[in-house]
Amino acid sequence: MSGSDLAIRAFAILTGSVLVMLMIADVFQSVVLPRAANFRFRVSSRLSRWGWPVVRDYALRRIPHEEKREDFLASYAPFALVAFIVLWIGGLIVGFGAILYGLRGMVHGIVGYDDSLYFAGASLLTIGYGDLYPVGGPARLVAILAGAFGLGVFAITTAFLFAVFGSFQNREVFVVSFGARAGSPPSGVTLLETYAELGIPGELGAIFERGVSWSATVLESHLAYPILGYFRSSHDRESWIATLGALLDAAALASTVVADRPLRAHATFFLDMGGHVVHDLAKAYHLEAPGAAGIERAEFDIARDRLRAAGLTVLEGDEIWTDFCLIRSKYVESLQAMAHFWAIPPAMWIGDRGNVPHGPSAGGLDSNGVAASAA
Repeated sequence: MSGSDLAIRAFAILTGSVLVMLMIADVFQSVVLPRAANFRFRVSSRLSRWGWPVVRDYALRRIPHEEKREDFLASYAPFALVAFIVLWIGGLIVGFGAILYGLRGMVHGIVGYDDSLYFAGASLLTIGYGDLYPVGGPARLVAILAGAFGLGVFAITTAFLFAVFGSFQNREVFVVSFGARAGSPPSGVTLLETYAELGIPGELGAIFERGVSWSATVLESHLAYPILGYFRSSHDRESWIATLGALLDAAALASTVVADRPLRAHATFFLDMGGHVVHDLAKAYHLEAPGAAGIERAEFDIARDRLRAAGLTVLEGDEIWTDFCLIRSKYVESLQAMAHFWAIPPAMWIGDRGNVPHGPSAGGLDSNGVAASAA
């Protein structure tokens, strides 16, 4: 065996081993590890992260019809899941194929790299036709490892699919039921108004408590399975981000405008949890706010008038507006970054507000942190 041939074989074994380790590490962090992992060479994460802006921008520019656009965007996450499986299996076949090509002297029937790919695929998929077979110890070990990894990857990716779709369904059950209370798209003002008009404002505390549990579930599931963030709601004009934002806005209003002390306490609990969720998710997905996301004083006054007309006892004074702006500024940038990144259907105070006049900074505060007044 010449020196150059030996170098080629060694390079093939080394390259294949690195590729196999990358695929196994990707599968482990994407499927098995129950928390976010910022592994620099995590291929599936980069695939979904880079692919989504291309698909999103194409849909926003080329598909003017809202329903067709939502259908197109909704296909991204399921397609990405299939692409992950193809990537993992294909990467393992190529990697083991390279290793077996480096060990081709120990495998009967391998002449070129295409033969080693075929044998790697047959071993990984546990087909075993018998036309190619290992005759040396290292090659036998590689063939066994390929079969074991193939079985393992298929088993855990099947469980992965069930976990992802189960988490998606759990998330959407609350989104749909919340839409019946807060409108579609959801609004925090509508939520408070609906309960007041029905004469059950005391039940709002239970909604905030359910919101705490739901948002905690969303945080944990979306950190463990980042692909969940790209799954869109199956119902028109609804999204999990708008639901989270409507709950946060309702809690901000309830904790500043409404005079009901028990309700203010429940709202405060949710503000802590909801703010934690949007901040952590925006950080995990590396999102930045696209710009202003504040509301005008006139919008706030209209909301307060609606709550008063619905039968709630509301507090008066300019300091209420200031308190509301300060509370909202703690979560609105992260929330708006999520709404912009996933291009959700616009809601009352969430998402694309290009047709609504508003101040130059988040939460209704000017650049000096002072509450902005209506123009």
